[in-house]
Amino acid sequence: MYNHRINQYRQVGIKDQIATADPHQITQILMKTALENLSIAKGCIERNDIANKAKPIAKATSIITSLRDTLDHEKGGEIAANLQDLYTYMLDKLSEASINNDAAVIAEVMEVFLPIKSAWDQIPESAKQQASQLR
Repeated sequence: MYNHRINQYRQVGIKDQIATADPHQITQILMKTALENLSIAKGCIERNDIANKAKPIAKATSIITSLRDTLDHEKGGEIAANLQDLYTYMLDKLSEASINNDAAVIAEVMEVFLPIKSAWDQIPESAKQQASQLR
């Protein structure tokens, strides 16, 4: 019961953040949420709590799929193509991890994902403003 209320509170907080966020911030929130879900799934597998690993893997998979599917290949060029390949690789690995209950594979996905998120977090404010003007 207690965890359910905490999750409800978190969901309200996330919805509030998204309501006032720009596209860059929304992507940051999605990336953070994907990593949190990967961590939860990894922990479930490590504790042999197999019944509860599916939901966080599904959430992370959904987010990564959305990130991949919203890439702008026209403007992003080679970077967008490389990101698509990385996201597809992560999705394939998550499927493998889910089927085999393999926490090490989830850790591998997190290792691939973390530098992408870190790079996203380091985008200078001037570049964010310039991208905003192009929309």
